[in-house]
Amino acid sequence: MDPLRDLQIRNHADGFTPEPVSREALLTILRAGTVACTGLNSRPWRFVLVQQPAMRAALARLARSVPAVAEAPAFVGVFADFRVMEHFTLDYQAVGACLQNMLLAASALELGAAWVGAFLNRAEEVRLLLEMPDCLELMAVVAVGHPCRKRRRRNLRPLEEVLLRET
Repeated sequence: MDPLRDLQIRNHADGFTPEPVSREALLTILRAGTVACTGLNSRPWRFVLVQQPAMRAALARLARSVPAVAEAPAFVGVFADFRVMEHFTLDYQAVGACLQNMLLAASALELGAAWVGAFLNRAEEVRLLLEMPDCLELMAVVAVGHPCRKRRRRNLRPLEEVLLRET
C-alpha cells in the first residue's frame, strides 16, 4: 500500500465539466494556500479569483497552448507582492508551497486543479488583464473545476531515479 497515493493531484488533462465550483470550495482552496510556511513570515501571496465568463475567456485565450484550461469554471491568479517580500528566494519558494497547498486542497475536495505554466509566458498581459499593480508579479494561474474523468495514476519517477546519494 502506498501511503502517498492520495497526495497525487487530480489529473486535469482531459479538461473540466461545465459544473461551477462553489465559492465555499474556492475559498477553502485559497485558505489552504495561506497556511503555507514562509521565511520571515512575509506571506507574499496575493490572489485574484476569476469566475466571470468573459474574464475567464479572455484569460484562457492567453494560454491557448493548453486548450483544456479554457473549460475551467474558475481561475486563481497567484501573485507575489514585492512590498512585503523579505528575501526573494525564500518568498518565491513560499509561493510554491502556497500553490502546492492549493492543489492538494482542490484534490481533497475532489476537484481538478491545474497549475498552468503557459500563463507565465504572457505574465505581463495577465497582470494587465486582471488590473494588478506593478508591485505584483504573476507566479501562476491555477485552473479549477470538476474534472471530466476520475483521477488517473500519473507516471511518477521511482524514488531510486531521483535520490542521488545517501551519505
